[in-house]
Amino acid sequence: MAIDMLIKHSSPTLAGLKTGNLFVCPFANDKLMRGCIRQWNHAIVRKGLRALPLRYRNQKALIYVYRISHLSRDFQQAAAQKLLTEKGYFSPHPAVCIIHLINKLALDKEFPHEIGLFLGYPPEDVYGFINNSSYRCKCTGYWKVYGDEALAKNSFRRFKKCTEIYCAQYAKGIPLERLTVAG
Repeated sequence: MAIDMLIKHSSPTLAGLKTGNLFVCPFANDKLMRGCIRQWNHAIVRKGLRALPLRYRNQKALIYVYRISHLSRDFQQAAAQKLLTEKGYFSPHPAVCIIHLINKLALDKEFPHEIGLFLGYPPEDVYGFINNSSYRCKCTGYWKVYGDEALAKNSFRRFKKCTEIYCAQYAKGIPLERLTVAG
């Protein structure tokens, strides 16, 4: 069941279309969760991806699947660096930022909405979400759009189509290793 959720919720990242995906997955205990994530990483790490549990609470894990190279690229954008700094991330290195994000999820009562940067959302949309009420967004799909609506809608269509194809391929027996694009 967990791998079904990985495919359903992370197909655009597995295909190389998106920096990262985030989803909640039930696990009976921490040991089973870690074993499952280890198996996923065995299949995807050599292709430049990684799966991490950002938080485990009430038998549910918040799973982050990401492309290391895409996250590094995204964090080099000036707007992303500015927003990360404003939110207390004082290193541009993705691994350090992920550790800080995990700590924020564990300690803060408010959800860290800058997480959108970790998922590949445009910095202007993440900034817009943090600083504006939802009625001011231009459209909603995988995220709330405050910037380039046409570009976002195109991305939403690509992500949806990718997910449909990946779920169908997985249902036909194509393994995770073959569904994961190197890059």
